[in-house]
Amino acid sequence: MVEDQDDVDLDRLLDLATPWCLRVAATLHLAGHITDGLGDIAALAAATGCDPGALHAVLGHLVAQGVFTEPSPGQFAVNAPAARLATTPFVDLEGIGGRMAHTWGTLLDYVRTGQPAYQRVFGRPFWEDLAAHPEIAAEFDALMGPAGHGVPDYGVELSRGWDTVRTVVDVGGGTGALLAALLRRHPAARGILVDLPGTVARAGEVINDVADRVTIAGQSFFDPLPAGADLYLLKSVLNDWPDEPTVAILRRCAEAARPDTAIAILGGVSPDEAPRELGIDMLVAGGTTSPLAHFTGLARQAGLDVTAARTQASGRFVVECRRAEGITS
Repeated sequence: MVEDQDDVDLDRLLDLATPWCLRVAATLHLAGHITDGLGDIAALAAATGCDPGALHAVLGHLVAQGVFTEPSPGQFAVNAPAARLATTPFVDLEGIGGRMAHTWGTLLDYVRTGQPAYQRVFGRPFWEDLAAHPEIAAEFDALMGPAGHGVPDYGVELSRGWDTVRTVVDVGGGTGALLAALLRRHPAARGILVDLPGTVARAGEVINDVADRVTIAGQSFFDPLPAGADLYLLKSVLNDWPDEPTVAILRRCAEAARPDTAIAILGGVSPDEAPRELGIDMLVAGGTTSPLAHFTGLARQAGLDVTAARTQASGRFVVECRRAEGITS
């Protein structure tokens, strides 16, 4: 059903000034400088190395939007929205937030070609760019972990339950937020955290209270995975990759699995009837979320059969696979 045109504020939807002004303000730490007593535009410009007129224009726009106040001409103060902006993570244009923000400018290229144009902006494909900039890679890990997505408080519901799960391999598990949450919920289980060496090296604080039940495997998930576990978990992994790498990742799970092992996928697969949605993962790395019917074909190419698919209590769509009959490790 098409909404009545009067119900859509198209001018607001088309606004580019406000999101960019917010990111500039966050990058320049304007709220902190103002709180420190540099509310005068001349002093604020000097402290941030900015042109006074241009900075005044940015702040003036934000004041009009309700972020910051201007008690007298050229004198700025921090209000509640400005204070919240100062503590909002991943909006600094010089960090991972800037990578994501600038990538949206490649949307037309992506729509025309179906391929990410990230490297046209940053000189390298996304994963190579992270490898070349460890500080940005660390921010990406934080974005995917507790500081960004938060510490998960939900379980992963399995069709056969957790009673027989003694070892779970979190494939591409980042710094271990989900794995740690699962081990807290299932004290009889042990975990293996698989991700690149630089990423798992930052897992210490995240898994601290369950570290005695976690084995760290610093490696690519395109390499052979730790074998023989009861559960292989892929959360927010497959949505970062197109079909061919997706099959390669699933094949590594099939090779490592026993016949009764479960491979659970959260993210990268949707119900067939779900509407298609645009995500930043498509633009940065060419990833996609596959309808279940299409994913089932990819899984078969990898030597897996889909055995269950449902929306769990958390609202996440979970797909379970088993090694196909006749496939040997």
